[in-house]
Amino acid sequence: MKAGAKFVLARTVAFLLLGLGIHVEKATAQSSTNEAPVTTNTPSRGRSSDDGWLDASRFLDQKYGFLPVVIPITEPAVGYGAAGGLAFISKPLADAQAGFGRPNITLVGGMATQNGSWGAVAGDLRYWLDDRLQTLAGAVYASVNLDYHGIGASEVLNNHPLRYNLEPKGGMLQGKYRLANFPLWAGLSYSFAATRITFEAPETTPELPEFRRDSNVGGLTPSLTFDTRDNIFTPNRGTYAEVNAGLFGEVLGGDDEFQRVRFIGMQFIPLDRRLFFGLRGEAAASFGDAPFYLRPFISLRGAPIMRYQGEEIAQIEAELRWQFWKRLSLVGFAGGGVAWNHFERLENTQTITTGGTGFRYELARKYGIHAGLDVAFGPDNTAVYVQVGSAWARP
Repeated sequence: MKAGAKFVLARTVAFLLLGLGIHVEKATAQSSTNEAPVTTNTPSRGRSSDDGWLDASRFLDQKYGFLPVVIPITEPAVGYGAAGGLAFISKPLADAQAGFGRPNITLVGGMATQNGSWGAVAGDLRYWLDDRLQTLAGAVYASVNLDYHGIGASEVLNNHPLRYNLEPKGGMLQGKYRLANFPLWAGLSYSFAATRITFEAPETTPELPEFRRDSNVGGLTPSLTFDTRDNIFTPNRGTYAEVNAGLFGEVLGGDDEFQRVRFIGMQFIPLDRRLFFGLRGEAAASFGDAPFYLRPFISLRGAPIMRYQGEEIAQIEAELRWQFWKRLSLVGFAGGGVAWNHFERLENTQTITTGGTGFRYELARKYGIHAGLDVAFGPDNTAVYVQVGSAWARP
């Protein structure tokens, strides 16, 4: 299971809660039209008592139990689509204080996109030992259609990519423990996936990667995380840094021996009362006989998933958010990335730059949740992304 999937539970539930909060508020207003008006001083659950604007904070304070999930998919690599399912939240979010007391979340759902990709997922995020231990368990079964552009620069595949399908079945278990009262978490995860790979090309096709038609991958990934962000949704200040190293091999259930190392760092700085700057950097490397679909790739807004792959990658992105009027913000961002094969072969390099703009609405002030759209420009196309919280979301 990819690292980005670990945040699916929290981000998915947040999006659903906000959407459901708006729906409930509308339904309440419609049902009251046939009744005599009643004077009350009770504040609206969908609007802020401070400024009268739409705000989901009061709804999030109280709502828990079973909730339906609906999330749009706007990833250019697979086309437009939607994900949906059912989440169970064990207690109101208002019970969480200073990173502790967070609810347990269980989720089951599925997704489908216009290029024929589909999938099903189940997960459970849970806290133990007075919230010092976090566990995450997940399972996935999917069929994803993608284009193979090669590992590193390829003149042939750049203009004529090979169409292929990944059909993974697998799961992961992860535990993270907070060290004393310091904002440092030590983690360990195990993941396994049995994946069927199908190319729409004969095996003799030039530049077809070495792979098994059925590939098993199993491995352990220890991690260390430092986190001082003021909130996990749309941070205004703080630092996030994580380093992890994946060790995969036959003894852990896989077919091949390989390793992956990754570092990600983010810094958030308030420049003014309404102006916020963020910087994100990442470097990743793979060693040994890693399957082509597990090689690192550049993940920037404006770059399709797995389009720019290499045995090593490095990337950086900056974002400036200006909350120019009440709850409304404008966002500008720009980034660059490079992917290459082996440190001694830097000539086999892909370098890209991306950028774009967007808007945000402060949808839940108490929880620091801003939502909106980004329009990103890259070397291949223009992409639109639906954002709930930060585009660099991490749990």
